[in-house]
Amino acid sequence: MSLFRTIIAHRATHIAFAFVALGGWAFWANRMHEMPAPLIAGLLQGVISATITIGLQWIIHRVYGRTRNAGLSMITAALFSLATISSLHALAGTPEIMATIAIPWMVGCIYVIAYTSGLHRRSRA
Repeated sequence: MSLFRTIIAHRATHIAFAFVALGGWAFWANRMHEMPAPLIAGLLQGVISATITIGLQWIIHRVYGRTRNAGLSMITAALFSLATISSLHALAGTPEIMATIAIPWMVGCIYVIAYTSGLHRRSRA
């Protein structure tokens, strides 16, 4: 299998996992509310989780490319993630916003740290 196909297959797997796992979390976090609130929260978080990675990567590359400051890149991307997730859930009327966004934001922050650290290591090699 070519490198391109491997990357695409790997990315598709991560996107699908993010959609199911974090969307499932959002559904569970809102399970005590009447339908369709848990379903909307789950679907919304699934879509956010599947797509926000592109924005996070762009921000990290942009900030790190201009400043060479890994910490600033991480903070900027983490705040973008928090603002995006919380705003979209507020607009959608998600009942349990804090519980809904806690795990996805934590996972996003771990991704930001890992991705930025890898970028920083590669730039120093």
